[in-house]
Amino acid sequence: MILTDTHTHLYSKDFDADREEAIKKAIQKGISRFFIPAIDSTHTSSMYSLEAQFPENVFLMMGLHPTSVKENFEEELQHIEEQFKTRDFYAVGEIGIDLYWDKILLKEQQIAFKRQIQLAKSKNLPIVIHCRDAFDEVFEVLESEKGDDLFGIFHCFTGNKEQALKAISYNMKLGIGGVVTFKNGGINKFLSEIPIEHIVLETDSPYLAPVPYRGKRNESAYIQIIAEKIAALYELDLEEVAAITTKNSKDIFGV
Repeated sequence: MILTDTHTHLYSKDFDADREEAIKKAIQKGISRFFIPAIDSTHTSSMYSLEAQFPENVFLMMGLHPTSVKENFEEELQHIEEQFKTRDFYAVGEIGIDLYWDKILLKEQQIAFKRQIQLAKSKNLPIVIHCRDAFDEVFEVLESEKGDDLFGIFHCFTGNKEQALKAISYNMKLGIGGVVTFKNGGINKFLSEIPIEHIVLETDSPYLAPVPYRGKRNESAYIQIIAEKIAALYELDLEEVAAITTKNSKDIFGV
């Protein structure tokens, strides 16, 4: 059984004390594929170090997280382009719009999001979307860029059924994580009505740990808990969920 964590920040400082142990623990549980989203230029070297340590298991993305879109975002976008000149990545991400903290830099976030979508298209790569309190704004940008060359993952999907179907209409898989185990998470109410071919699994570790670890550090080993919840919702065996969602991840990332 092979499980895939399509979104995990294993280079985070939260893992400095036991990173190797946490990764090996996940691998022992059958979670052997870790897709690593970027945040900004300050994390690039630690991402490369993680890949060097686990080259068979770690797959890197490159992009500018919306909460890292500041006045210097043009410099950050230049950094991303420079990285692509030196090597390949498996996606442009995580990118998007986040209006949870403030809306002051909405215009800059929209510009950065659109530019990075266009970069992904030029490389024939998927995008991995971060959306927080910004469904309408994200969909507006996706609508302007829609086409066969637009595809990817709507990371940490926490919207309603209508928003799920809209995301899927833009060739996005839904990244389902620990929220699906929350009693009031919402998505567990309708998720089984969405064909499982549109689902991929993620932890977003060290954030959003599933029940019974909610509030504690999340880690990739907990993908199994999320997969078990998906299996219950879809009335499938765990092995089926693992096979289908890993295939879905391969369809997106090409590996």
